[in-house]
Amino acid sequence: MLAAVILSGGASRRMGSPKALLTYRGRPFLEHLLDVTTHPKVGVRRIVLGAHVDPISNAIALNTEEVVVNEDWEKGQLSSIQAALRSLPAGTDGMLLCLIDHPLISAALVDGLVQQFYATHAAVVLPVFEGRRGHPVIFSAALYGELEKAPQELGARSVVWAHKEEVSEYHTTEEGCIVNLNDPETFSRLSRSMQ
Repeated sequence: MLAAVILSGGASRRMGSPKALLTYRGRPFLEHLLDVTTHPKVGVRRIVLGAHVDPISNAIALNTEEVVVNEDWEKGQLSSIQAALRSLPAGTDGMLLCLIDHPLISAALVDGLVQQFYATHAAVVLPVFEGRRGHPVIFSAALYGELEKAPQELGARSVVWAHKEEVSEYHTTEEGCIVNLNDPETFSRLSRSMQ
């Protein structure tokens, strides 16, 4: 069983509004990610909120048992990963880590990553599009302790680098895995391309 963790704790300063509520194909980013991470091997889900708890919770019907509020969200992304890890029940095989600013992924991509994780038993499984690594990333439960102790300035990347020989790359034709929607210009370009 995997835990799907969706990180949406940041302030979205560059975007100017909560990224979780921006729309992709007529639905908020967060709703889309909740859909695509619904998978037979995903038995637990956590949505990590921080700076915009109220507007996100008011706009999207979330299961309160799945919501984790990161009071330390200003410390950055790693603090949200750690908040999610502390909330997980014992016994998960790994964590499928999704970022709210990388919403352009499909259920098919998630399924491919999950299948590769269970087939290879790799420490880390991640998607690769035309030579570039993207998101979401699956971390084996064996790495939870290292994620808990990772340096804030490097975050989860430091754990990936420390296990570079144990990374399994899942090659995909989905460019969305490398598209970081972090600012209004990128979002505007994407919106125009979908019209």
